[in-house]
Amino acid sequence: MTLRVQILMYDGVEEQDAIGPRDVLGHAVQAGGQVETTLVRPSAPGEVTCFFGTRIMVPTAWEPTNTDVLIVPGGGDQLIHDPDVLKNLVRAQEAGVVVAGVCTGVLVLSAAGLTKGRPCTTHHLGKADLAAQGGKVIDARVVDDGNLVTAGGVTSGIDLALWMVTRECGASVAAGVESIMEYEQRGVVWRSS
Repeated sequence: MTLRVQILMYDGVEEQDAIGPRDVLGHAVQAGGQVETTLVRPSAPGEVTCFFGTRIMVPTAWEPTNTDVLIVPGGGDQLIHDPDVLKNLVRAQEAGVVVAGVCTGVLVLSAAGLTKGRPCTTHHLGKADLAAQGGKVIDARVVDDGNLVTAGGVTSGIDLALWMVTRECGASVAAGVESIMEYEQRGVVWRSS
């Protein structure tokens, strides 16, 4: 069965937060995994301008329930103030989508109420805010609480994606990705029981 992953793109998204996971997921296919990755935009297809000015054409509008995993990269805080995005994040998780946040993208998940009372992590500069908003902050590179998976700093998106490949496609596919990328997962993956 193919693992369907969406990466939510928006103006101000941090390049590494989005492209790191995209790269891992692309290499997972080369390593024998059945993964389909789609860049999606909240309102409609179109161009986004990333945090450092990189422009990316996003071919698909976000349909919150039409995926298995949704990755929300960090970068800007505009999504925190978008009630439609927040409502659709809740809708996605209620429909069985695994919602994953990278870096400050976790604070968007927090604004939607998805981290309240749950183990989670974010960029070290945002951990106090995450805790103040009700998240149970865990000091780990990646925190897997079932249908909520979160990762710390900017480069942790690579580790989050490698963990999702391990979890959903198997360790041999993840090892193949590590070999292709010449990268080894770093830090601790904390898992709920």
